[in-house]
Amino acid sequence: MFLSKHHYAIELAKKGNVVYFLNPPQQTGKGDLSVIVKPSGNHENLWLIEHRLFFPYRIKFRMKWLFHWLMKWQIRKILARIERPLDIVWSFDMVDLYPLRFFNTRLFKIFHPVDEPLNQAAIDAAEGAQVIISVTNEILEKYRQYPAPKYFINHGVASNFLLSVDLSKSERKPVHVGFSGNLIRGDIDRTTLIIILDGNPDIVFDFWGSYDVSHSNIGGTMDVETVRFIDQLKSRKNVLLHGVIPSDQLALSIHVVDAFLICYDVERDQSKGTNYHKVLEYLSTGKVIVSNNITTYNSAPELVQMVKERTGNDQLPVLFKKVIANLGLYNSPECQEKRITFAADNTYSKQIDRIERLLETMTVAQDNQTDM
Repeated sequence: MFLSKHHYAIELAKKGNVVYFLNPPQQTGKGDLSVIVKPSGNHENLWLIEHRLFFPYRIKFRMKWLFHWLMKWQIRKILARIERPLDIVWSFDMVDLYPLRFFNTRLFKIFHPVDEPLNQAAIDAAEGAQVIISVTNEILEKYRQYPAPKYFINHGVASNFLLSVDLSKSERKPVHVGFSGNLIRGDIDRTTLIIILDGNPDIVFDFWGSYDVSHSNIGGTMDVETVRFIDQLKSRKNVLLHGVIPSDQLALSIHVVDAFLICYDVERDQSKGTNYHKVLEYLSTGKVIVSNNITTYNSAPELVQMVKERTGNDQLPVLFKKVIANLGLYNSPECQEKRITFAADNTYSKQIDRIERLLETMTVAQDNQTDM
């Protein structure tokens, strides 16, 4: 499953930049230092860096100061294997694994947290950044201790989701509602979701995503409650579990549904109901989204139909029924066009263009300040 950092690396390479994607260290094999820089094989200008630490990774959890002292040497060894000079270090590191402060001071350093910082390591990871970019203003606020300029840039959507859409096409019978995401995450509002499934037996609910830990590269657990929830989904006749599928296949699949459902418990949600990557993917289809409260889209009811309450989804089943009962209105060609246009304006390629303009503005401002 590709995350934001993967999409940004690919789009940067497509734009003609030479990109070195630094993977987490391998934790198997012998303890001697091993650094391999190799072509990605799929994208020109994109290189992969694989490496193994010359010291035990567990030191990070016992003596952080020693881990970072050793990591400084590891980073030097990695950089020595890169044959051409670097200009930018672009970090999505939320565990302070590769501290920006250990990279050469001549490099421009971008810190780009796309997830909620849940511990001190995620905050410390921004130290040394010259600019901080994030997908929510709430995340940016948590980095206020750092002097670096801070900018909101929304999530991106991969270009393969922007397919040609027939806006005049009417919904299928039965109506199909889509839900994509990791089903073994504990922040799904399972109670409300089951209420919606059982309250709409004539609607087919298509689920894409992990429903077993063996399917997932983004976490989750199969505890007793999760197993029970998955069993509940499997037992519903109006539920289709498609599992994990490639991105290109997902892009095709979600374009044939009539509406989308987002149902997270904001109190337990990793993103705290501030923004979700999947929103842009859904918007790319033009179809209506029914959701728990999402602060980033609070002022855009034409894009997302959401409950007003921040801390509960009691009204979500009612809202869902209202939208489905008026699907022709919510999926009118005019409404679909607005959603598709918004998604198309937030591709990863366009987000990179926005970030480049920000950096140019910063450079001009710094040059002017130097001349004063």
